Amino acid sequence: MEKEPITVNGLQNLKEELEDLKNIQRPKVVEAIAEARSHGDLKENAEYHAAKEQQALIESRVIAINDLIARANVIDVTKIENDGKVIFGSTVKLQDLETSKEIKYKLVGQDEADIKKNLIFFKSPIGRALIGKDKGEIVSVNTPSGEKSFEILNVEYI
Repeated sequence: MEKEPITVNGLQNLKEELEDLKNIQRPKVVEAIAEARSHGDLKENAEYHAAKEQQALIESRVIAINDLIARANVIDVTKIENDGKVIFGSTVKLQDLETSKEIKYKLVGQDEADIKKNLIFFKSPIGRALIGKDKGEIVSVNTPSGEKSFEILNVEYI
């Protein structure tokens, strides 16, 4: 069983999602199935089939979250000595050397990754390029739009 690195916040979010699925979503779908059953013929009952499909999605997500929690290797970057290196859980401020645009990314586990929130998977191309590097270093990343170069402006452990 391979351990899955996760941030403290990521684990908290998983636990909250699990509680919601078990205590709110699951009872709602069970109620919807019972309601749809009461309408008679199940073969042609779209509500019943939709509710059963929703139930299957909920149950598979519950299993996936339980598995992630069981394999979680919680890494609290606030408790790690700050030596300026980019590590899992650190927040990295970069400057695109082509556009001079600055961007901040936090390196997180796969389940936490959300590019809209600037949370990137540490094994993604940019995540892999950053891990182990120091403030001031230049990193090159192959992206779908070609090679991009960034300067690491700052590394934070927050």
